[in-house]
Amino acid sequence: MPHRFGHVALIGPTNAGKSTFVNRVVGQKVSIVSPKPQTTRNRITGILTTDEAQIVFLDTPGLHRQTRGISPLLLRSAWNALPMADVVLLFFDAKALVQKPHLIETETRTLVKALSENPVPILAALNKVDQVRPKELLLPVIQALAAQFPQAEVFPVSALTGQGVDELVAAVTRRLPEGPAMYAEDEITTAPMRFLVAEAVREKLFLALGQELPYGLAVEIESWDELTSPGLPRISAVIYVAKQNHKGIVIGKGGEVLKKVGSEARAEIEELLGGRAHLELWVKVKPDWPGDKGFVREMGLGE
Repeated sequence: MPHRFGHVALIGPTNAGKSTFVNRVVGQKVSIVSPKPQTTRNRITGILTTDEAQIVFLDTPGLHRQTRGISPLLLRSAWNALPMADVVLLFFDAKALVQKPHLIETETRTLVKALSENPVPILAALNKVDQVRPKELLLPVIQALAAQFPQAEVFPVSALTGQGVDELVAAVTRRLPEGPAMYAEDEITTAPMRFLVAEAVREKLFLALGQELPYGLAVEIESWDELTSPGLPRISAVIYVAKQNHKGIVIGKGGEVLKKVGSEARAEIEELLGGRAHLELWVKVKPDWPGDKGFVREMGLGE
């Protein structure tokens, strides 16, 4: 069998489970996960290498209808992945579509238009099927997606449990062009370590803050010192908030929220680095930073 190589763009509405899928197939967290929509802000690559193929998954920000702040940049990042793709993998939330069938037309309208003249193969993943009971409820959703995308095969999967994931990856592999691997066998992402560390901090913030603070958070690695204490990198990260009153929310009473975030993020960072690390977190106010295009570009958001 010829070896295959190619890029696969994961496109779909927010909170459909694209990041969970990428993390599962590459075997390590490269894209943060949270219950909130619009968690993914950058186009993130996850690289899967098998005997038959090397697949570069492009995890993109979820499609949405918001027009304020950085939302237009996130949309642009998602759509910009399409020209790079050898295969397009559409992702949908099975539970949401079963509960609200009218979302099928709403969430597929722009995709149908964008892909109508796209020559690359298209697959559709109906994710989170583990959350649907009874399973017969999935049939009309699968039929509706097949009607919207007649050129695509629909796969019921659960990125969380792994159900159907191997079959989906095999289908993706069959549709890739022939070619040699372009990355080393042990590479699982093109994202630099600084980016992964910043994302680890941001994920813990999202989980710790619940609904209390919306999306006016950005994280930047300000310094990374491996010389002062060999074997114990000293990492300093800045958490930017858009409003003065948000600073207190992030820090928490007596600093409890920031301590919790720092402890949980450090544990994940040490797993990434394969050793101990020292993490310092600082909170700074950058008024209305989502509307500052220069700052947003410096942070690399929505690329």
